[in-house]
Amino acid sequence: MSDHRQLVGTAVVCQVGDPRELTAAFRSLARRRLVVLGPGGSGKTTFTILLLLALLRTRATGDPVPVLFSLSSFDPARESAGHWLRRRIAADYPAIADTETYGAGAIEDLLTEHRLIPILDGLDELPERSRAAALASLNDTLPSDTPLVLTCRTAPYLRAVARSGVLTGAAVLEPSPVRTDDALALLRLATPPGSRQHGWDALAEHLDHRPHSPAAQALTSPLMVALARSLYADEGNDPAELTDARRFPTSTDIEHHLLDALVPTLYHRARRQHPDRSWDPRQAQRYLTYLAAGMQAQGTYDLMWWQLYRWTPALARPWRRAWTWALLTCVTLLLTTSVLVVVLDVPSWPEALRWYPLSALEALINVPLLGLSGLVIMRERSLTRSSALAAVIALSGGLAALPAALYYYHGVFGPVLVAAIGFGCFSLWLCLLGVGGLPSPPHMPSRSRPARRNRRRKLARALILVSGVAVISETVFAGYTFVGYETVLPSGTVPWGLVIGTVVGISLAALDWVRGPSGADEVATATSSIQADRLISLISGAACGVIFDIPDGVMRAVVSWSPYHPLRTTVFAAVIGLFHGGILGAGVALPAHSWPHYSIARLLLAARGRLPWRLQTFLTDAHRLGVLRRIGPVYQFRHARLQQHLGHCPGRQRPPGTSPSATRPANTASPRA
Repeated sequence: MSDHRQLVGTAVVCQVGDPRELTAAFRSLARRRLVVLGPGGSGKTTFTILLLLALLRTRATGDPVPVLFSLSSFDPARESAGHWLRRRIAADYPAIADTETYGAGAIEDLLTEHRLIPILDGLDELPERSRAAALASLNDTLPSDTPLVLTCRTAPYLRAVARSGVLTGAAVLEPSPVRTDDALALLRLATPPGSRQHGWDALAEHLDHRPHSPAAQALTSPLMVALARSLYADEGNDPAELTDARRFPTSTDIEHHLLDALVPTLYHRARRQHPDRSWDPRQAQRYLTYLAAGMQAQGTYDLMWWQLYRWTPALARPWRRAWTWALLTCVTLLLTTSVLVVVLDVPSWPEALRWYPLSALEALINVPLLGLSGLVIMRERSLTRSSALAAVIALSGGLAALPAALYYYHGVFGPVLVAAIGFGCFSLWLCLLGVGGLPSPPHMPSRSRPARRNRRRKLARALILVSGVAVISETVFAGYTFVGYETVLPSGTVPWGLVIGTVVGISLAALDWVRGPSGADEVATATSSIQADRLISLISGAACGVIFDIPDGVMRAVVSWSPYHPLRTTVFAAVIGLFHGGILGAGVALPAHSWPHYSIARLLLAARGRLPWRLQTFLTDAHRLGVLRRIGPVYQFRHARLQQHLGHCPGRQRPPGTSPSATRPANTASPRA
């Protein structure tokens, strides 16, 4: 599994707990390339984190910087290892992409000049067919003297090496099993003196007489030692029960016992400490079991709040998601109409009642918009392509508005109807530009603040957007003249279409700027990420509501004019029309962000008892208790074995669309520490 000794250097033997010994061992390697192997739960990820911290603490000026990467997003069939590494650096450290400060080739310089030590965690978490290709790509696209650390379970690495060869110039390191004497010494120190030590005495005597017993085998794993500490040393349970051979005939039975008891033990302790602020242990176990089952079904170790919509049938698929948003839009339109009918001085009840079926017909606009948008593969596009795609999607929405227009204009075909459809398409096109082209859930949530980098490029994009929208707006508003409504806009020499288009273009440019990533000083937590995306979602919804009304609201008002009650009829129709247009515009903008989908999914799952109403509070408490760990805005189970165990528990509550034979996640980073 290791390269030739002449290429690797001396054998590596070290105590991980000593940072100086750890860094000296790594720096003694000829090419500073290391592969860390071991079974599950042996502490490979912990080793890489300790190595990273030790290298940083002892780093001298000019030494390379260790950087931890998860191999979960690497697909060797689509890109090379070098390209993937550059992409991950740019995504995880966006400040480096500031060409004005660091230059255009900053990332390339960091890699080619060996300024970084990539620490690649979790080769075994890639699909079986991709591991050998990933190993070959590391050899083919990275220079053989590039410093590198790679972790993998032993058996998968053996199979990958058999197909593609060893990692060039890399030494191989495996952890020694935990000695039972060391494990018992640690567990004794973690237990208060007195009678509670008797249980460890009984277990020690059992291990002396039966050194190959299931308990002895289980305590060779760092993970099992940590679980035993939580259950026995911290809680006062009797560890002598592990000597019962009939109850625990194998080490696997002991492992399941420790995993079963972990969550109730931690939450019982929390309830004793804070009776008024803790969760019921059985309830917490049920919630965590559902989360684990959902993550197993999605094939991931990452609990990403912006992907929670995939767990609900109403939002998981594009067309179901489209009908769900259409229903929400319809309900909002009906409630708004009812309120306005009561609040406003209705000129005639027949005029008021005709808005109710119109609300249901208008809500159908969302169906093709969201359904078709969900079928389009998301990728970075230029402004021209985004505008063209938005035009095609807007045209489908305009065609879906035909039943509403026929109802509104009493089924009369003519220039007014054609103009109404045209202006409706134009309004939808503006809203789609405001959300970036597609009203579908993004792969990543919005950042909290506008980026300060690439200001020149963003300014050029903004100028193009403003000028383009202004010209098109002037053309569209000139269409009012051709359908006989010359008095819609004030007469004179002022090009009102151009003025309004400029205002709308500036608003769209501001939205486009806000959607960009923020600087490197942004705090990345789940709570701050949700708050940031919520703010951007609300701003986008309000702005697109106003943008939709600018061309569409005037047309609604003028065609509703009555010769008998000109002022009252126009005011009533204009107010309801403006509210309807604003809701339709917001209904196009909100589905383009993560927070609205997350909120709907969270409420649906909480209503069914699957998850708590205060989901983020629950996750924060689970993180505080040590059940979960947090990596930026992503939560993971502290131990991958705990997620796998909870996710495959008999009688668990499975998320929709999953099967009892849900496989072990293979595409994301494993929290194996």
